[in-house]
Amino acid sequence: MVKDVNMNHAWIKSFPAAITVCDINGIILEMNDKAVDSFKEDGGEKLIGTNLLNCHPEPARSQLEEMLRTQRHNSYTIEKRGVKKLIYQTPWYDNGRYSGFVEISLPIPFVMPHFIRTEAKG
Repeated sequence: MVKDVNMNHAWIKSFPAAITVCDINGIILEMNDKAVDSFKEDGGEKLIGTNLLNCHPEPARSQLEEMLRTQRHNSYTIEKRGVKKLIYQTPWYDNGRYSGFVEISLPIPFVMPHFIRTEAKG
């Protein structure tokens, strides 16, 4: 669950993608319901307050350390238990100050349309 949910952002709690937020040191600050469920075998909501680096073996751990240090975003797709997901990891900022990372894990279809949009003229 997202702790201290602001009513303007209550949609995050039940959003159908796992959302995990950490600080600049990798300490998990918030998890929405989908993230708690996704990581229930690893502790679920009890992961809040722990370091996400401890959940990742090498080489993922070193990559996350580098991302936290350099504020570099990362995105990729995975397949796990027959579900394809888009993983999007990006820095978040509070009043312009780097504050950590957000990871969104979004289930996506194995085959999906891809559109190339051009600017509208006129």
